[in-house]
Amino acid sequence: IILVTGPTGSGKTTTLYAALNDIKSVETKIITVEDPVEYQLNMIQQVHVNEKVGLSFAAALRSILRQDPDIIMIGEIRDQETLRIAIQAALTGHLVFSTLHTNDAISAVTRIADMGIEPYLISGALVAIEAQRLVRKLCPNCKQKTILPSNMQEQFQDFLPQDYQFYKHVGCDQCSQTGYVGREMISEVLPISDKIAAMIANGTTKEEIKKVALEEHFIDMFKDGVIRAARGITTIDEVFRVAKI
Repeated sequence: IILVTGPTGSGKTTTLYAALNDIKSVETKIITVEDPVEYQLNMIQQVHVNEKVGLSFAAALRSILRQDPDIIMIGEIRDQETLRIAIQAALTGHLVFSTLHTNDAISAVTRIADMGIEPYLISGALVAIEAQRLVRKLCPNCKQKTILPSNMQEQFQDFLPQDYQFYKHVGCDQCSQTGYVGREMISEVLPISDKIAAMIANGTTKEEIKKVALEEHFIDMFKDGVIRAARGITTIDEVFRVAKI
């Protein structure tokens, strides 16, 4: 299972669609279960959940598994029954994509456990967890160079790119005086290594999992946002607003 997590409106479905578009082929049977189907995708079978006629996520998944798909995308895991079927599908050789509502990648592990799933099943099924948010992009027409306070520079020094420049938003006619145009994703990806899988199976706390993840070069969402701000894509204020959990 590959999970995409984040709050409502953070672009999770867009990320899943982009992933499916990238891996789809004539030889690969991909089926999605969604509520609702937000975009029509070529070469992919899409099922629209309809609770009124008894077609829940769980019921649709059971039907789909009888059709021998290679890849399954579940729009959202809402209950234990859907989660159990998704894990069973993953453990029997299917690649499963889905979404959860959590603040960060590591919290998804505890969220699944809170839904009553045995830790050894979680560790065996998870491949990776990606968490994301959307930040506003700086207007290229009016953004101005800025220097961060020295204490903040020192805090970020270890992971800033070699050539960096922070900018502040100003506002002009092209951006309706907001200083921003469009949005950009900031994210963190937690690969489930053998060590982390063993920790999940043993019911280890998320604080201990994060410590090991950082040892394995995990870059959290806040750091990813700071790096994007250092490249002039967004402002440091925007990163603090969106990603400082």
